[in-house]
Amino acid sequence: MEEVLKSQPRHHEALHLSGLIAYRAENPRSAAELIGKAIEINPGLPAPHNNLGNALRALNQPMAAIESFDRALVLNPNLAEAHFNRANALLDLNRSQAAVESYDRAIALKPTHAEAHNNRGNALAALGQQQAAIASYDRAIDLKPDYAMALNNRGVAYVALKRPDAALENFDQAIAVQPQFAMAHNNRGNALTRLGRLRAAAASYSRAIALAPKLAEPYTNLGSALVSLGQPRAALQQIDRALELRPDYAMALSHRGDALRALLQLEAAIESYDRAMALKPDDALFRLNQAIAKLQSGDFAGGWPLYEWRTQTEEAGSPRTYAEPVWTGAEDISGKTLFVRYEQGLGDTIQFSRYVKLAEARGAKVVFSVQDRLVRLMSPLSPTVTVVDSRTQPRKFDYHIALLSMPLAFGTTEQSIPTEAVYLRAEPDRVDAWAGRIGDQGFKIGIAWQGNPRSKADRGRSATLECFKAFADMQGVRLISLQVADGVEQLGHLPAGLRVETLGDGLDEGPDGFIDTAAVIANLDLVITVDTSIAHLAAALGKPTWVALKYSPDWRWLLGRSDSPWYPTVRLFRQESIGDWSKVFADMTAALAERLAASPPSTVPHVPISWGELLDKITILEIKSERLTAKSSLANVRHELSLLTAVAQSLLGGDEELLRLKVQLKSVNERLWRIEADIRSKEERKQFDQAFIELARSVYRLNDERAAIKRQINLRTGSTLVEEKSYSAE
Repeated sequence: MEEVLKSQPRHHEALHLSGLIAYRAENPRSAAELIGKAIEINPGLPAPHNNLGNALRALNQPMAAIESFDRALVLNPNLAEAHFNRANALLDLNRSQAAVESYDRAIALKPTHAEAHNNRGNALAALGQQQAAIASYDRAIDLKPDYAMALNNRGVAYVALKRPDAALENFDQAIAVQPQFAMAHNNRGNALTRLGRLRAAAASYSRAIALAPKLAEPYTNLGSALVSLGQPRAALQQIDRALELRPDYAMALSHRGDALRALLQLEAAIESYDRAMALKPDDALFRLNQAIAKLQSGDFAGGWPLYEWRTQTEEAGSPRTYAEPVWTGAEDISGKTLFVRYEQGLGDTIQFSRYVKLAEARGAKVVFSVQDRLVRLMSPLSPTVTVVDSRTQPRKFDYHIALLSMPLAFGTTEQSIPTEAVYLRAEPDRVDAWAGRIGDQGFKIGIAWQGNPRSKADRGRSATLECFKAFADMQGVRLISLQVADGVEQLGHLPAGLRVETLGDGLDEGPDGFIDTAAVIANLDLVITVDTSIAHLAAALGKPTWVALKYSPDWRWLLGRSDSPWYPTVRLFRQESIGDWSKVFADMTAALAERLAASPPSTVPHVPISWGELLDKITILEIKSERLTAKSSLANVRHELSLLTAVAQSLLGGDEELLRLKVQLKSVNERLWRIEADIRSKEERKQFDQAFIELARSVYRLNDERAAIKRQINLRTGSTLVEEKSYSAE
């Protein structure tokens, strides 16, 4: 061509062909210049306009490229390649629907155009029409069975449809056709990740890196897999390499935050999430990840609003929508019907069900939708709360709210967490029935060692039954399994010396979850468990509960503390290094030995007390646990509350009248608390006025009301100790 152009510099065919040669040599700038000259000389041919469009597209000028394709189509409306190329440029501009229309024209002119079918599938996938996309990929593969790209793209669509098994099959086929296809190896890792096969996924990502070391995606995906495998330091190395290749890679920054959070470097994690959100402000996952980091650090004010983004993530699925407005906490719900709907797992429902009673205290008529298995357990939550199953909603209601949005609605801080020591109760007849089966001999410990292995939340949080062996060696200790379904197979392979009692196949048999487990727990002295729904159940029942936590635990357990602001009766034992349960269970063993060896008279006096006086003391401690802020004071209050609650648990049972009287007693004590605070304030200001006198008088009037309620409690319980009050002269 050079010889021709030397002798005939305006030879348009030579200029056009030279431009094509430059384009194929990956020199699109030279290609655009040469083809442009050819068009200046002879603008009436469609092919040069089409090829100039391809060069401009390679120069990342899709709008100019579309103009060239349009000129080609004016000259030849039946040029299938121009329609195809035009669609590709539209797809570059995220104009997916217009791209589909152009692909359709190309296919109508050339039905055997496999690439057009494949790219049409890409456009449909971008529109969220995955099934239609798969149909297009199917057609492309029918036309070209060894079409590795179409096989890969079909696998990506199956991943989007949450069918990772079908996706894996397609990626394997693509790799069989083209073993050096790096992105197919990367995508294969994504499918394996969704199947929970993390080690195999890591191997696929590593293979992708070996094939394409300049590709950022496999590095960040490998980093994410390593975080899930409990290797956050190794994960950081991979993710940082991805960011060297693509500094503006938002997903890598988010995964970097995950790795830092797994290392408990929460400030650095939050900063990394901030950078990811700056690049993609509307990404729900990035905001949710930051919410979790803030909540775990104790920043509830910053965390709860961000936590609302959870409903917009891919894992959340389609949100439930209603014509009625969402209750945000600002609206007056007195006399209104509030529909509270559950979300997430059983443990979440148990933990956050406490907020239903707060809504009721604001005067709302509450209808509470829970998982079907929890209806019976939750029904005694409050006599005036209507508990319904997952399929039922009230015929009419004024507002609705998702259960885990209630902490935000109530402006929950660590100090204002509702901490009623017992808010769920086992059924008295079942408590009695299981008492007969379990007996009262020995120190009875209920144990649970495994969560749901199919849940991502279970990664690293489950221990093994063998970890509990040291407890069994202690004199008088009985270990009683609370494990149901997953993990029970370990009972068939107990190491020598480990004795664990099982309660038979009838435990929680039937549609109602935890009914028997709650009754069993009521008969125990202690529950020791990993972070599962059993921990929430036992704590909500007011039972002393020890929870073994992984190094970077769920956000609700916060960091660096052995108590929980959510549950007064919980004691936390944390891993000191990732994956090491030995120190956790050694600390538990020492704590249990100390508890068993302690002489009750030297630590806690056993003094006769009326039931009314006991419940009065419990309500005062509940008020203190809600209002005190000093950590040492809170720890003392919660410890005392857990001891007294354990004593009162069997009394309260399902006795609705006693529960009502306890609520009345707490209300009186809350008023006394406020009045005494006002009196102290006036004393400090030396304001001994008429208002001061009225406050002082209200104290003895409320104390009389308090004594009357305690008397009613004593009469109902048949207490042999009855408080007497008299101020008359005799």
